[in-house]
Amino acid sequence: MQAVRHVVCALSGGVDSAVAALLLRRRGYQVTGVFMKNWDSLDEHGVCTADKDCEDAYRVCQILDIPFHQVSYIKEYWNGVFSDFLNEYEKGRTPNPDIVCNKHIKFSCFFHYAVDNLGADAIATGHYARTSLEDEEVFQQKHIKRPEGLFRNRFEVRNAVKLLQAADSFKDQTFFLSQVSQDALRRTIFPLGGLTKQFVKKIAAENRLHHVLQKKESMGMCFIGKRNFEHFLLQYLQPRPGHFISIEDNKVLGTHKGWFLYTLGQRANIGGLREPWYVVEKDGVKGNVFVAPRRDHPALYRDLLRTSRVHWITEEPPAALVRDKMMECHFRFRHQMALVCCVLQGGRVSGQREDRAAGAVRLHTPERPAQRRGGHR
Repeated sequence: MQAVRHVVCALSGGVDSAVAALLLRRRGYQVTGVFMKNWDSLDEHGVCTADKDCEDAYRVCQILDIPFHQVSYIKEYWNGVFSDFLNEYEKGRTPNPDIVCNKHIKFSCFFHYAVDNLGADAIATGHYARTSLEDEEVFQQKHIKRPEGLFRNRFEVRNAVKLLQAADSFKDQTFFLSQVSQDALRRTIFPLGGLTKQFVKKIAAENRLHHVLQKKESMGMCFIGKRNFEHFLLQYLQPRPGHFISIEDNKVLGTHKGWFLYTLGQRANIGGLREPWYVVEKDGVKGNVFVAPRRDHPALYRDLLRTSRVHWITEEPPAALVRDKMMECHFRFRHQMALVCCVLQGGRVSGQREDRAAGAVRLHTPERPAQRRGGHR
């Protein structure tokens, strides 16, 4: 008789992860719930709701009659996610900590804890996403020891697992999972991948999970909470005052506390001006932010962008890109943004994996190039 499969499910204290755990129980698996504490709410005077979320996750486990564990990744989150967040802003870029958190915390720290400490056959989360594997195929996956040194870049992952979009296109969260490793992905189950949000809520209502169903959906970054984003960032980064300058006539329109606080394409709140102005360029040397009037201003649009390192979910670039040095695909730089047709032109795709990053993305849209709006706020 085959042993019951053990699935460790990450619980956030929200409705999605709660229903994910419920569905795993219905499939007959031995389910364990784990709550991750990634930010120390005591340091921020209770702004984060980690303690309340932990209580809600524990209550879910009581209702489902499954074991509950709590783990703390506060140090790992600070070093791997929050420090990166500050470094990127200081360089003038707008990072997405949710993507980095999934990469380093949920699908690395938590993944290894579930497998090594709890003996999990697989992990699960409440993300709206799918993979190319059925449950039983996930359970058959084994850890593949990678060669060290020079031969690592020649190591080939056979039958690589694909990350697929969820059935609910509006809730699809594959954007946030775009940096997850192949090792973790091949041993992950996404129970909500084929469901809509409305149906998930219906399941919660029918199964005594009202305490998570009534909670407001968490949005934004947990370490900021309801605080003013600019004020929060300036607690950690040194202010660098500068000017807002019109891209049309170089006229000074106002002042700001730091050029790194602004994302290309976002609206710049300039005191004393009624009409909206939008960020076009940033001068990190002089500290000036160049802005343009109107959302449809030509300076806000581009049809070409360059990438740095590329993370291939299958660990190898597509054969078409290696062969032709270019490939047609789809592109988005923000969650829930409509996919845009583009051509990816690869750089040194035949070199080592670190060199396969360089490339350019040329966007193709019927009417006009893509607007320069970016980042996650």
